[in-house]
Amino acid sequence: MDFTTLRDKVREYLPPEKITIIEEAYRFAEEAHRGQVRASGGPFLEHPLETAYILAGLQMDTSSLAAALLHDILEDCGIPIATIESRFGAEIARMVDGTTKLSRVSLAASGAPASERQAENLRKMLVAMAEDLRVVFIKLADRLHNMRTLDALPPDRQVSIARETLEIYAPLAHRLGIWELKWQLEDLAFRYLDPVKYRRIGRLLATRRTQREEFIARVMEILKEEFARVNLKVDISGRPKHIYSIHQKMERYAVLGKQFDDIHDLLALRVLVDTIPDCYSAVGVIHSLWHPLPEAFDDYIANPKPNGYQSLHTTVVCLGTTPLEIQIRTREMHRVSEYGVAAHWRYKEGGKSDLHFEEKLAWLRQLVDWQRELSGAEEFLESVKTDIFIDQVFVYTPKGEIKDLPKGATPLDFAYRVHTELGHRCVGAKVNGKLVSLSYQLKNGDIVDIVTSRNSKGPSRDWLNPQLGFVNTSHARTKIRQWFTKQERTVNIEGGRQILEKDLKRLGINIERLALANLFNYNSVEDFLAAIGDGTVTTHQIAVKLAAQQEKPKEIIEHAPAKQASSVVRVFGVGNLATHLAQCCHPVPGDAVIGYITRNRGVTVHRKDCFNIVHEDERERLVPVEWGEADTVYPTSVRVEAWDRVGLVRDITAIVADLKINITAVSLTNHDDHTISTFLTLETRGLAQLSLLLKKIESVNGVISVTRIGDEATRKATPKSA
Repeated sequence: MDFTTLRDKVREYLPPEKITIIEEAYRFAEEAHRGQVRASGGPFLEHPLETAYILAGLQMDTSSLAAALLHDILEDCGIPIATIESRFGAEIARMVDGTTKLSRVSLAASGAPASERQAENLRKMLVAMAEDLRVVFIKLADRLHNMRTLDALPPDRQVSIARETLEIYAPLAHRLGIWELKWQLEDLAFRYLDPVKYRRIGRLLATRRTQREEFIARVMEILKEEFARVNLKVDISGRPKHIYSIHQKMERYAVLGKQFDDIHDLLALRVLVDTIPDCYSAVGVIHSLWHPLPEAFDDYIANPKPNGYQSLHTTVVCLGTTPLEIQIRTREMHRVSEYGVAAHWRYKEGGKSDLHFEEKLAWLRQLVDWQRELSGAEEFLESVKTDIFIDQVFVYTPKGEIKDLPKGATPLDFAYRVHTELGHRCVGAKVNGKLVSLSYQLKNGDIVDIVTSRNSKGPSRDWLNPQLGFVNTSHARTKIRQWFTKQERTVNIEGGRQILEKDLKRLGINIERLALANLFNYNSVEDFLAAIGDGTVTTHQIAVKLAAQQEKPKEIIEHAPAKQASSVVRVFGVGNLATHLAQCCHPVPGDAVIGYITRNRGVTVHRKDCFNIVHEDERERLVPVEWGEADTVYPTSVRVEAWDRVGLVRDITAIVADLKINITAVSLTNHDDHTISTFLTLETRGLAQLSLLLKKIESVNGVISVTRIGDEATRKATPKSA
């Protein structure tokens, strides 16, 4: 592309005197980048030109376009910022400097984890956004052109950049309301992350295109005639879905057992009118022609999305039994839906003011505040991805104020969003006038009333248990953790000790506590116990970490895979021997294990704390073993103590079935005190899955305790050759 193409695009909306500044910026960039080439082999100047052209498509202001042309000058040409300021003024220089800082991720060269680099990049972006949002528009356009030319990079870099684009840049474009950039970033990232599915969806779309377009043409003709009959001025156009959105819908449909042919909104309709009353009139006309599907009408005009999007959505059954989605909006709403908050600078350039601009960026101010108080990289990324970048629900306070929360949010999430103290003192919740569980997931339009008590002792540690679902936003979790952190350290240590001991006993694990603390980068056991007590570390994380630790590859000189389940257990320093999992202690991946060389059955694999191993006299018959990488299942015995009641076993087995765990044996023992012992033999995939299962069973009504069996059984076991 040459500058003439960019200039023609800019002339569509900017006056001649503004274009002069852009021309000067181009000449300066052309001179600075002369002789430089990109990784693709093309001239380097092509990149800033394409970046500026993308912004011109959003009808951005003069300063943004000039800064886009100059955005690589400082880093790649060594020209000082003072020179830019003297030539183009402080505003453009500030934007160029801000864009340059976004490109310099200090952790990238230090070998820091990807999450830390990503978090550092995002933090810098937030600072830049707080100073001048246009810097991020330039960065988004810069990323879009880089994605278009990603073929020039090695495959591993392609995947890394594509993943970051899908996780950070595309959602950011969505929250800024810039649909035009969002869908392109998503499709390009998807193309590199899953090329097989990308090409498959493309082929499926091509085979049905003619049929869909004929259908849409017939519907448009009918609508045009009906709108003309009632003297309603409209523009009607087709709205094709992009490939990544179709992939997402196919994933959701697959869960319901549906296929690609069941997706009927691959090409929807968009109706543009002049005024808001015309929007509702148009819906009336459409509904008079065709029957609307129940619960398929959304009014985003009365309740705009957090990114400023406004429109009416309805789905009707037309021309037989075919559902068709139709969006109705004003022409100004359409501009905002395509360009989002970028439309603000067009108003500013034209001398107008966008009165609702600050309201549209309330979420940004919130995010800037959060990034100051969240220190950890993983915690910060979690906050952004869960609280800002996913679908929202809109609920009301009892006074009628609207609060937007991430989809899946609970009354506790709502309470902490309103005020931290309201969350701390929460003892219950009413939704639409009825008492609900604190784990209830809020829906659009719910009226939420939080019940508080002055006698409340504060948050419960159960609120931080992800399996129980009390809180689903990072913001609420952070506030709860901070509350526990402020409590006396001794209380947290003792609480953490009780939680840890109970869980390790339940799992039948014996591990040195300092070694376990070191796995989580804590130098002392007390610090580690305090972290468990305040909810920073959960028992599920401990189980996952132990399982992962056992699966890490180790450096060995000689080993031979076992004949039976060859990739399940590896034996060190011996020839080819068959391996068997011991029936006395039932080891599973995640357990520390050791092998015992039998007289005629090869190697039997035991847990290191197995009673038979601990009391073994012939220590020379013990050999080191480790878990391999096979995805298999392992027999595990579990004992459940509970109060006897109708439906108890049904509730327990339902939980086991939900986790897709097979039960191979069940036995029951009734006791005189109206309790019952249930013994289950299960096939699990390892320690992490077993930990999750035991927690869920423990939450069943009437259950007193759940423990993994092994110790009692090993004491009665026959010699290890069995």
